[in-house]
Amino acid sequence: MHFKHPEILYFLLLLIVPVLVHLFQLRRFKKEYFTNVRLLKTLSIQTRKSSKIKKWLLLTCRILLLSCIIIAFAQPFFDAKDSKNANNEMYIILDNSYSMQAKGKKGELLKRAVQELLEETPANSTFSLLTNTEKYWNTDIKTIQNELQNLEYSASPFQLENLIAQIKSHHSPFKKDVVIITDAVGLEQKNLKNIDKNDSFYFIIPKAEQKNNISIDSVFIHQTLDNFYEISVVLTGFGENLKPVSLSLYNQNKLIAKTVATLETKKKNINFTIPKQAFHGFVSIVDSGLEYDNTLYFSISKTKKTNILSIGTAEKSRFMPRIYTPDEFNYSNFDLAALDYNSIDKQDAIIVNELNEIPQALQTTLNSFVSKGGNLIVIPSASATIENTNTFLKSFGNIQFKALENREKLITKINFNHPLFSGVFENKINNFQYPKTKNSFLTANSEPSALSYEDQSAFLIALQNKIGGVFVFTASINTANSNFQQSPLIVPVFYKMAVSNQNTGINSLTIGNTTPYFADALLAKDAILTVKGNEEQFIPIQQILNNKVQLVFNDYPEQAGNYGIYNKKDWVENISFNYNRTESNLASANEDAVSEYKIIDSIASVFDTIQTNRTDNQIWKWFLIFALLFLATEMAIIRFVK
Repeated sequence: MHFKHPEILYFLLLLIVPVLVHLFQLRRFKKEYFTNVRLLKTLSIQTRKSSKIKKWLLLTCRILLLSCIIIAFAQPFFDAKDSKNANNEMYIILDNSYSMQAKGKKGELLKRAVQELLEETPANSTFSLLTNTEKYWNTDIKTIQNELQNLEYSASPFQLENLIAQIKSHHSPFKKDVVIITDAVGLEQKNLKNIDKNDSFYFIIPKAEQKNNISIDSVFIHQTLDNFYEISVVLTGFGENLKPVSLSLYNQNKLIAKTVATLETKKKNINFTIPKQAFHGFVSIVDSGLEYDNTLYFSISKTKKTNILSIGTAEKSRFMPRIYTPDEFNYSNFDLAALDYNSIDKQDAIIVNELNEIPQALQTTLNSFVSKGGNLIVIPSASATIENTNTFLKSFGNIQFKALENREKLITKINFNHPLFSGVFENKINNFQYPKTKNSFLTANSEPSALSYEDQSAFLIALQNKIGGVFVFTASINTANSNFQQSPLIVPVFYKMAVSNQNTGINSLTIGNTTPYFADALLAKDAILTVKGNEEQFIPIQQILNNKVQLVFNDYPEQAGNYGIYNKKDWVENISFNYNRTESNLASANEDAVSEYKIIDSIASVFDTIQTNRTDNQIWKWFLIFALLFLATEMAIIRFVK
């Protein structure tokens, strides 16, 4: 037992006063003589004994009465069970990602969690609350009541490690109590690596009752016909015994097609045929799972031709017009001596085709072209000097040519996961007629290969560049050195290299993706592009690149939907945004990841536990009650004991 004011206990020495008063009676008795006291002798003895007992009882009561009063003023208490954490600061992390849209026993998980916070959090408690998007530092429940009631779902997935890092950066001399409310969808052990073992962590994991869910993952152009697009809608099902769903296709909010989709497998493609023209709409389903992934917005831009320039001899470029046909491309070829440097900035892709030497002026111009979003394809010449080629390639990435190897090699490996082949192959091809080269350059590079030889050396290297694409062959592909021109691979490879980073096909961006987007627009120096939707508009980060503008959207917009890009009031092009689908699988809730930490049922349990374990047991009130009892006992003795 401890005392808040132990110095008051010195007053216990005053208890000697009533003892002295009772032991030494200050009153003198006077003798009175009676004629005959024989009859009173027995009565006198009995009275004297009774008086002594009464006095000792009164002495005991008064000593105990004074002792209890003095001890009560000293405020005795017993230490709390968890007294060392009594000054901890409270932090609450609330997951408001779209997986919290699932329904539990009492409704949507997020809304129920908010309701419990409003009802169970003590009004006098100070805490900090963090969500995926909002931060409220050193507040109380009344102050943020309206904000919590209006809390929206976040397009950003729940990233626990980032939120814990933010709490750590909020420096404080005190330890922390961190309450984490999440459904644990996608939660992994590595997300908990930043947890400080000195702090106290509590997990509240609300559970969804219905874990079946169907998501619209993506839309792509499956086939391009003369007057029509055949588009494929990719549906993904999570759970078992999935019910058929209604699938609708809208253009400009007008219903143009509808069907019923039944998922016999986890993934299924549903095809629609639409006119080959600009499209600005969405596809939607109706299911009993999550709502956020039931709609996918997308746009298809008006068909426009891509400008392709080949620099090299006409003889070695004869195969290119068969790939870059006039209906999709504006293709032109110039020998180096006849090249107009002013035309380079007007191109979308440039092919440097087996030049024996690349002049410094051309190197500088092409470097600027790539930095402004252009695509560059380099086919080396066996007669070129390695020093000249390496000087040119050095400005684009970590690739250098070594010696020319005069050995026939087969091109046997396709990197199907490479972005260059995205949407090209429906299935992986293991046996095809392998093209070959008679001689090729050995390379030293750390960049991924799109095509490789049988000895794992690179044949086609794609240099990573968010703005412009640079593709480098390690061998000449003229008919004297290779049969690659006769290979079925040549068409998709050259087609995809030319249109890489171009706005072709389906336009459907993911909110939060930092990959640059290139809008075709000619702007004055002070002009800016604005993205506008029905309920939201913003100005993205942008950079003018000749006849294009590079846009970076980061975490904007906040709402998925169809938007337009505008130069002041003039429409430039359409664009669509969607939420990330990482929250769609409710079965990925991983409660085992937090098994080492305290898992509790409700926010009320947290505050009750903290109150019980960290509050000292004050017992001064009991001593005050005992004092009153002894006072009452003393009064009873005086009145009733004779």
